[in-house]
Amino acid sequence: MMALPGGHHLDSVTLPGQRLHLMQVDSVQRWMEDLKLMTECECMCVLQAKPISLEEDAQGDLILAGGPGPGDPLQLLLKRGWVISTELRRIGQKLAQDRWARVHSMSVRLTCHARSMVSEYSAVSRNSSKEMGQIEKLLMEKCSELSAVTERCLQVENEHVLKSMKACVSETLSMLGQHFGQLLELALTREVQALVRKIDASDNIYTTESTTGNLFSLTQEGAPLCRIIAKEGGVVALFKICRQDTFRCLYPQALRTLASICCVEEGVHQLEKVDGVLCLADILTDDSHSEATRAEAAAVVAQVTSPHLPVTQHLSSFMESMEEIVTALVKLCQEASSGEVFLLASAALANITFFDTMACEMLLQLNAIRVLLEACSDKQRVDTPYTRDQIVTILANMSVLEQCASDIIQENGVQLIMGMLSEKPRSGTPAEVAACERVQQKAAVTLARLSRDPDVAREAVRLSCMSRLIELCRSPSERNSSDAVLVACLAALRRLAGVCPEGLQDSDFQQLVQPRLVDSFLLCSNMEESFV
Repeated sequence: MMALPGGHHLDSVTLPGQRLHLMQVDSVQRWMEDLKLMTECECMCVLQAKPISLEEDAQGDLILAGGPGPGDPLQLLLKRGWVISTELRRIGQKLAQDRWARVHSMSVRLTCHARSMVSEYSAVSRNSSKEMGQIEKLLMEKCSELSAVTERCLQVENEHVLKSMKACVSETLSMLGQHFGQLLELALTREVQALVRKIDASDNIYTTESTTGNLFSLTQEGAPLCRIIAKEGGVVALFKICRQDTFRCLYPQALRTLASICCVEEGVHQLEKVDGVLCLADILTDDSHSEATRAEAAAVVAQVTSPHLPVTQHLSSFMESMEEIVTALVKLCQEASSGEVFLLASAALANITFFDTMACEMLLQLNAIRVLLEACSDKQRVDTPYTRDQIVTILANMSVLEQCASDIIQENGVQLIMGMLSEKPRSGTPAEVAACERVQQKAAVTLARLSRDPDVAREAVRLSCMSRLIELCRSPSERNSSDAVLVACLAALRRLAGVCPEGLQDSDFQQLVQPRLVDSFLLCSNMEESFV
């Protein structure tokens, strides 16, 4: 994880909607690649940074072995940067444990890595700026200072003296991290600027494809790089591609990159400035575009309307095109040929229902309930808890409308919601378990809201929804010990009990319905794994 100024880190991110991470690398392969960089400097550390042979280029060959190829400054920065960030974190950990021998040896190794990054980048990059030169100098000075002071600490036995020196080492390490972060950000900014200029100037489809691919790879390194790309005109350049017919085959790649950049507020701001929403609406409503292109446009819509980004609430241009976009997304859900296409389109719709309540009324008029419920029986489109999470989110938000209840009953929606209360993970991964919890929670919320209508409540009781809700309340394993699921189930059970109290046993009524909600919650959250 790469540290940048301001407490940010370079880490991999994924799009909302649980989109597949296309750039994942096998962990063993990644470890083997990184090990080459680690062992090089381990050798240098043992030899006190002296070359192995008398040949002038032997040391350089050793440093570059297994690293990025010639002329690849971006990969060089990312790999060396990751290694240095890792070393900084580990030195901090060893310092906290007062393991001075390890702190010193790792400080020497860190100096080797920093020297290698500076020299390698200087060899493959264009002329560096005066500002970069100054920061490089400050970085190397702090590296030398850290090595020297940690070496002195090895000779000190007095605990009080060591304690004062520890504070000095900590301050030096902090300053070194700041200089490294500044240097890395400056270097990455230069490389991003070069990529954006290349996209702007190119009219060659192969050059543009390659450069856009490089830009997408950078977005997978985390939010700090996405901010740099947005700041340096990446959003503008990518929408320029999406507005040229000659680059139609590159639309999916450009849109995928835009979706990644828009995980940060700076990306959404830039999208607003270049009328990006209007461009997305044009793509979504144009049937001449491929399904893949429209799916990637839906992914951008899902990203810019994410409830996790406060800036989306002020996306004024979206309101002007919302009806067109919602209509196109419902159509894309209906015609989706794969689970991923349906997931992206439904995720966009789910986020839009949070974005504005008018969207729910539009969906009702477009018969979206029928489209979504029909899709649930199609395993090709709806086959994961992530997709069902999007569907039940839409249903939960639409259920605030009174007209929604009749549509739900007409399409056998209560039975579908009942099934969602039994959502179970297949793989057991944390992400899938969390998705199943969200499905159960939102299914209970939807049921509670819809049960305002007596017809829905009676249908729910007929389908034994009350029994399932009681089971979820009383058995922690059924809800993966989720408090959110418990609260939602208690609320739904109380709503149903108000309409059909005869469906409850006395013990259930006295423990789950009659007390205050908080008392029932405390009772169930502390309950053992016994269920009668």
